[in-house]
Parts: sequence; structure tokens; C-alpha cells
Amino acid sequence: MIEACQAASSVSNSLTEGYGLATMEPSTQIPIVAIVGRPNVGKSSLFNRYSGQRRALVADTPGLTRDRIVEAIEVEGRPILLVDTAGLEPDAHRGLPAAVQAQAEAAVKEADAILFVVDGKAGILPEDEQIARTLRRTDKPLSLLVNKIDIPHMHSDRVFEFHQLGFERITGVSAEHGGGAFDALEELVASLPADDTSAHADPSVTRIALVGRPNVGKSSLVNRLLGQERVVVSNEPGTTRDAIDVRLTRGERNYILVDTAGLRRPGRRSGTGEQVGAMMSVRALQRAQVALLLIDAEEGFTDQDAHIGRLARDMGVGTVTVPNKWDQVPGEKRVETLESIAHGLRFMPDAPSVPISALTGSGIEKLWPAVTQVALAGGREIGTAELNRWLEETVIRHDPGMAKRGSRSRPLKFLYAAQTGTHPPSFVLFCTAPEAVLPSYERFLENRLRETFDLEGTPIRLELRSRRKKGA
Repeated sequence: MIEACQAASSVSNSLTEGYGLATMEPSTQIPIVAIVGRPNVGKSSLFNRYSGQRRALVADTPGLTRDRIVEAIEVEGRPILLVDTAGLEPDAHRGLPAAVQAQAEAAVKEADAILFVVDGKAGILPEDEQIARTLRRTDKPLSLLVNKIDIPHMHSDRVFEFHQLGFERITGVSAEHGGGAFDALEELVASLPADDTSAHADPSVTRIALVGRPNVGKSSLVNRLLGQERVVVSNEPGTTRDAIDVRLTRGERNYILVDTAGLRRPGRRSGTGEQVGAMMSVRALQRAQVALLLIDAEEGFTDQDAHIGRLARDMGVGTVTVPNKWDQVPGEKRVETLESIAHGLRFMPDAPSVPISALTGSGIEKLWPAVTQVALAGGREIGTAELNRWLEETVIRHDPGMAKRGSRSRPLKFLYAAQTGTHPPSFVLFCTAPEAVLPSYERFLENRLRETFDLEGTPIRLELRSRRKKGA
């Protein structure tokens, strides 16, 4: 059985002052399952089918996906992160073939398992063969899904052709109707190695992910924070992707910097690999409590900046927006630049913004208070009594309206609330008719939670549930 799920990290404490250096270390991770394939084969339809909601935009125009690209789900009780690579758009400036190929290479490098989707109606195309050559290099679990097999009696003939791509696990599926799709995903996840429970996240350490497009200054900021000329890494592999995180101390507080550039020596960097930042961001964000979203202020805000910001928000990670290269922005353009960034990230208006120059160090001292604020907000625990006083006052302030049942309408009532997790702060609100609560009212509740309990900078998860009266 596949279900949507949410994961909560451990509570982080406040941050302190001063610097120190320590070791490089790996961490445990929720497995990433990447959906790859050329455009218009049904990747987003399959993603929507698995996530149980119509979240990604779907149409017959190749490359249309612009919405959520990662979803936490459970497969037979095991949590995974499902990634729709149609929304990543790496190397888009090099053209669509390069972008698709880069996505395949990123999947080989970053994912723990891969769903390779092809179009059963169109047959094998050269792009499919090119992607297949890349994917055959991996020994990670992989399933080839022949999509658009909507008529059962066509299954054998259409699927048989794709055996020449050289994959052992092949399944005919219908993303539109669901046929075969869930069995294929369950089989793939079952082939993943057993969960590693030997290591757990240390609640005394705050993990900070540096995310952003290539060349926005992530590694420069790491070097600045470490106080070194360059990052030096160990030869020991970290996790499945040979990435190493940097541990540092500031006063009595420990941090781990997760640099999505991979913290590799310059000689070990590959042009294509360094250009594929979005899936690295998924990997980094799943291990972080705070994200520093770096934006090239000199170049200006881009759609990919919004994609990565959306990733952080969807994955429940508190975010500080960091316009970098601020020293290169003329004074008369600074207000306009900040307004452009704020407009592009209008889905997360609560995130603090700290302009810096990683090169000169300007503004760096203001980063830590912002990180402190966001980390505390993400880990904040609110007492049940206090939370229910807030709920009572909020409902009085703004009536939730009426709930219609059949031909009758009754007042919509909220009964009580409880916090269910942190990082991000998660709450369940019990009411008489959850289905009748308007999205605008949910946003009102979220905004009131932020204002009342100082939850600026962190996503908030609200779940509405019904509670039937005894005997009803």
C-alpha cells in the first residue's frame, strides 16, 4: 500500500557564537526514487498517480511540468522520496536533449532507485536509447515502465519491443488509469537495501543545506564560513553519492554544512555533474533543518531559483534567502533586486532575506541570527493548552463559515488542535467537516500560527480531521 506521509526531524536548539572546525561525516537518508525519461512519456502523470494528487501540471506539451517535483510517500510501510525529474530543468540553456541526458546522469548519481519511463505507443526512439545507455551504467535498482498500455490485450506486443533496451525488470503500465503502476513501484522499493538504522541524526547538531543554481557561490560561502581558502575533503565516501558534509562549531554549538556542490576537489568535478543541482538539492534538503537559498544577485532572479525554493518549502525545511554577490549590485538597483526576489519567492514570504558577498565577507555576520531564528521556529513545540487557546481566539476572530451536508447547512466548528511534529511544525486540527474548509481559511490559520508563535521562515503543516460524536 502506498500512502502520502510526512517526516519530522528532531528539535534543534539555539545557535551561539565563535567558530571551530571538526570532521566530515555521512548521514542516514530516506531513499530517493527518481522518475526519468524523455519529455511527454507520462512522468508527471505517473508522479501524480503515486502521490495521490494532481500536483504536477500535466498536458500534451513537452516540458510543461512546473509544479511540485518531490513527494514523500510510503511504499509497503517504507518511506521514500519520489522525484519527478521533468521539473528539474538542468542545463536548459544547452537545449532539451542535454537537459534530459543530464537528468538521467543525475539519477544515476543521486538517486537510490530509478523508474525509467518510455512511451508504449510511440515505441523506442533515439532519445530512449541514449537515456538507456546512461542508466545501464548503474547497479542501483531500476525498473523500465512502458507507459500508455491502456488496453490489456496490447500489453505483450508493446512491452516486448522494449526488451532490446537491455533491462531485466520491465512492466507495462498505465499512468492514466493506474494499471500495473503500483505493483511496479512496490517491486522496485522491495529491491532496495534494508534500512540502515545504525546511525541517527544527532539532535544537538543543526544541519544547514546550501542550495542554489550552479555558480551562485555555494562553495565560496562554505569556504568563508569555514575560514579557509578552499574546502578539503576526505577520500572516504559518505553515502551512495560520495558526498561529504562538513561539521563545524560556533561557540558551544555544532553545525553540519551540506554543500550541494558536493564538496569535491576541483579536479574531481565534472562539467555535467556540477550543472545538475536540483536532485542534489533534494538529497541535501532531506537531511537539513535550515536551508540557505543562494541567489546570484548580480545576474538576477530566475525560474530555477523558484524551483529550488519550492523544493525547500515542500520538503519542510526552514529557509533563509541569501542574495549573493551583493557587492556587484549597484546601489540604485538594490531595492529593485530585492523586490524581484521577493516576488519570485512569493509562496514563502515569511523567509528572512540576508544579502551577502561570499567573496568579501560582507553581510556574513547577519546570517547567523537569521539561521538562529529559522532553526528555532522549525523546532518550536507549542503546548496543547496554549494551542487550543489560540484556536478558540482565531475562530472567534474569523468565522470559518458553514458546512453543507445534503440539503442542510450547519456552522463549521473547530473542536481542538494538537501539535504532531517539528521540522516542520506540524499540527492536526479537528473540526466537524474538514472537506468544507476553504483553502483561503487554511492559509488564514497558517498565517495566524506564524504570527502568534513566531514561526517565521519555516513551513507549517496543517492536517484537518473530523471527529464524530459518540453514537453518531
